[in-house]
Amino acid sequence: MISKIYSRKMENKHQMAEANKKELELYIHIPFCIKKCKYCDFLSAPSSEEERQEYMTSLCRQIRSYGELAKAYHVISIFVGGGTPSILDKEELLGIFDAVRDTFTVDGDAEITIEVNPGTVTEEKLKAYLKAGINRLSIGLQSAENEELQLLGRIHTYEEFLSTYGLAREMGFGNINVDLMSAIPRQTVEGWERTLKKVLGLRPEHISAYSLIIEEGTPFFERYGKGGHVDELPSEEEERRMYWRTAEILRGYGYCRYEISNYALPGYECRHNLGYWNRTEYLGIGTGAASLMDNRRWNYGEEPVGLSVREQMEEFMFLGLRMTCGVSTVRFVPEFGVHIESIYGKIIRKLSEEGLLLQDGAAIRLSDWGMDVSNYVMSKFLLDVPDA
Repeated sequence: MISKIYSRKMENKHQMAEANKKELELYIHIPFCIKKCKYCDFLSAPSSEEERQEYMTSLCRQIRSYGELAKAYHVISIFVGGGTPSILDKEELLGIFDAVRDTFTVDGDAEITIEVNPGTVTEEKLKAYLKAGINRLSIGLQSAENEELQLLGRIHTYEEFLSTYGLAREMGFGNINVDLMSAIPRQTVEGWERTLKKVLGLRPEHISAYSLIIEEGTPFFERYGKGGHVDELPSEEEERRMYWRTAEILRGYGYCRYEISNYALPGYECRHNLGYWNRTEYLGIGTGAASLMDNRRWNYGEEPVGLSVREQMEEFMFLGLRMTCGVSTVRFVPEFGVHIESIYGKIIRKLSEEGLLLQDGAAIRLSDWGMDVSNYVMSKFLLDVPDA
């Protein structure tokens, strides 16, 4: 009898400890790719098999080193990004998830995503993904036009994408994102619409539609970033039309825009990304991976830097405003101990009068026009910037 009571008490104690664990997202970075794309400024590069093996050994060791920290958290989402994580073989991939599950408590319904590139995925790898518990694929297509893919320096064709997508569906993946890019050199509004409609005909659950940014340190910057060959780039007006048509076309196909650049069928919003924008704590593991924990930010290998209350407020606003549901005025009070009106009341009223913000009950969100000029709007919530 006494042993049963003791056992029950210990079980209750364990359940209470589990219930008190905080939510955590994991990001795992794989910095390898077959070939660097011409626009890419991410921390990635081709590698030898030896370099990859050394990195994977170190990565798994890093994951396991968080055993003590992991006791306070339960993992609600995992995102394996890169680079091109799908170049890993099945043993390397399964090794990562063995280390994760040996170290962290991962929720049974956690969203687990891996980025894949067409032409790097096989049936064997997809089986390994399912075995590892991966339930979401993010496929980097960028364009359905082979000429544009070649110009971007992509390693695949549209036909190879179709093969990868079809194989993933055959294997049972029911949550797939497709990355698309507009404002590509020599791209027309009509060409962008063709890409959208081809992909929408496949009915992926999620689409991320980004505009090309010419980043310093890339081949594209050498060609376009110094004022040269601007005639090859879509005009500002054409880029704006692509942006508008994206929202119009996806809405017509039943996709909900839930963030500036992200669209999903109802119920398929990316939970990992929503966590970022809601400032859920996340731990980045691997070269260059970023983390946010206990209101401290750092990149892997660097010392954490605490965020001031001012910086936390700024992040709360401009990350929250990325979402179409906007910023919760109710959440602001328990987060910071003051009402949002006392900090941002003047600028909220000003931007609302200009038609850039909408106030819906307990939410403040960007208007359609505010979405168009979101960088300008968000800059107004930097507390050290005059609001004149």
